[in-house]
Amino acid sequence: MKIALIGYGKMGHEVEQLIQESGAHEVVSVSYKNSTDSLDKEGIAKADVVIDFTSSEIVLENIKEIAGMGKNMVIGTTGWYDSLAEVKEITEKSKIGFIYAQNFSIGANIFFKLVGYAGSLFNKFGDYDVAGFEIHHTGKKDSPSGTAKKLASVIMENFPKKTKLETGRVDRQIEKQELHFASLRSGRNAGFHEVIFDSFADEVKLSHSAHGRRGFAEGALVAAEFIKDKKGFYSFDEVFKNEKV
Repeated sequence: MKIALIGYGKMGHEVEQLIQESGAHEVVSVSYKNSTDSLDKEGIAKADVVIDFTSSEIVLENIKEIAGMGKNMVIGTTGWYDSLAEVKEITEKSKIGFIYAQNFSIGANIFFKLVGYAGSLFNKFGDYDVAGFEIHHTGKKDSPSGTAKKLASVIMENFPKKTKLETGRVDRQIEKQELHFASLRSGRNAGFHEVIFDSFADEVKLSHSAHGRRGFAEGALVAAEFIKDKKGFYSFDEVFKNEKV
């Protein structure tokens, strides 16, 4: 599979290195090697799939440009989800394949399912409450993380006593229907997320800790293989529903 990389930061480098190690695919283009660069349209035209790990400031324009070229896309960039409806419309009009995720880690996506299942069980018993927190390195631009938002969505879907997400500082007694998901930025942590179910009787903690960026790169390539010959708008969740990973 011929892959074009959009963005050449830490994740772009990680994906490229993994491709080189595996020998299963080929990088035919890299855009934005430097901050002053633009899209390498000539190189992108040779690709089967485009993988974007850039920034929320430019990802929407990248999507429009690449969709116009008729290329299938994997979007690992976060922070653009208020434009989901617009991007879905672009995907449908361009008749391309598009897949995105708040987190492309295989382990993290299995973690989402574990949290959802646990939430549905704990919800049956009135004494349990639930909360969460996440830690990322000081270079992380968004807070809460996309993964934290995804976890909060999974919790509220399966633990319907929680109907409102609170991610900021709470200088008051928290309301029973509020799900508090806190964030911490410190050091070089690649990503830690924990969900806590608590009652008078006991406490259960479920957590996921990223050891580095390799898991995200591996998941992005799984997504690329999934979307290569498809058309339509997908989230990474659907890889686990429809494919053997």
